[in-house]
Amino acid sequence: MKNLYIFFAICFCSFTSYAQEGKPSVVATASMWADMAKKIGGPHIDVKLVVPIGGDPHLYEPTPGDATMVADADLILRNGLTFEGWLNELIENSGTKAPSVLITKGVNAIESTSYKNAADPHAWMDASNGLIYIKNIRNALTTLIPEHQKSINERYQAYKQELIDTDNYIIERIKEIPEEQRILITSHDAFQYFGRKYGIRLEAILGTSTDAEVQTSDINRVNSIIKSSKLKAVFIESTINPKLLQQLAIENDISIGGKLFADSLGDEDSEAPTYIEMLRYNADTIVGALTGTSSEHMHNKQEGKSNVLMIILLAAILIGALIFLAVKLNPRHD
Repeated sequence: MKNLYIFFAICFCSFTSYAQEGKPSVVATASMWADMAKKIGGPHIDVKLVVPIGGDPHLYEPTPGDATMVADADLILRNGLTFEGWLNELIENSGTKAPSVLITKGVNAIESTSYKNAADPHAWMDASNGLIYIKNIRNALTTLIPEHQKSINERYQAYKQELIDTDNYIIERIKEIPEEQRILITSHDAFQYFGRKYGIRLEAILGTSTDAEVQTSDINRVNSIIKSSKLKAVFIESTINPKLLQQLAIENDISIGGKLFADSLGDEDSEAPTYIEMLRYNADTIVGALTGTSSEHMHNKQEGKSNVLMIILLAAILIGALIFLAVKLNPRHD
C-alpha cells in the first residue's frame, strides 16, 4: 500500500510538472505586475519574477538564474521609465526571443526636473494608472495566447472593477486628513504619482531612485518641513533601510507612521501581498498616522520614546562598567 501511495505521488508530481511546462512563461521584472499578470492570466500562464519580494529593483543585480529564466520566457513585462536599468543587458545576455512589453505605455509620466529624458517610474502608485498597466498586460496576454482570450477578458473586467473601487476608496480616505496635514515624508521619492492623484504633498530624503547618496541639504530640508508643518509622523518603506527616518522621528519627537510598500509587494503573511491590498494598506496607514487615529501610530510613538530611554539606560550601564573596570585595574597605592 505504501508503494502504491508513492507511485500515485510520483504520477501526480509528474502530471503537475508537465501541465506547468505546457503553459507559456510570463516573466515580470517586479512583484506588482507579476501579481497583475496572475490575476488576469490565471491558470493559463506561469508567472515568474526577476526581483524577489522585498528586493529593491533600483539596486538589483541579475543572477545567472535570471538569465536562464529570461531565456526561457515567452513574454517579458517591464515597467520602463528608467526603473529597470539592468534589464536591457539581462535580455541581451540571455539571448531570449521573447517580446518585451512596456506596460506603462499610455501613462502620463512625471518628467524629471533634474535629468533630461528621465521620468519618475513609480506610476503604479496611482490606482488609475494601474488601469493602464492591466490593460497593457491584458492585450499582451491575448496576443500571446489568443485561444484563451474570452477567459482573460472576463478576468480582466473583474480585476478592472476592483481597481476602480480601490481608486475611489483611496480618494475618500485621503479626504479624512486635514489639508494642512497632507504631507507625506518617506525615504525615497516613490509617491509623486500618489500625491498628484490624491492631493498629498510629497517630500523624501532620496530622489526617485535609491541608488544615490543622502545629501545633508535634503536632511535639513525635511527637518525644516517637519518643524514648520507640525507633522505627526514620517514613514519608512519596506525595501529601504529605515535608520535615517527613525533618527529624524526621534529628533523631532514624532512617530514612525508605519511601513509603506512602494517598489515591492510584501510576502504572503504581510499586509500587502497583492497590488490592490498594497494600495489600500498604504492609504489606510497614511491616513491613520497623519490624523493620529491609528493604533500603530500611537504604538510607534511610544516605542520610539522607549527606544530612546533604553539607549540612555544602556549608555549609563556601559559608563558605569567602564568606571568599575578602571578602578579595579588601577588600584590606588597609599
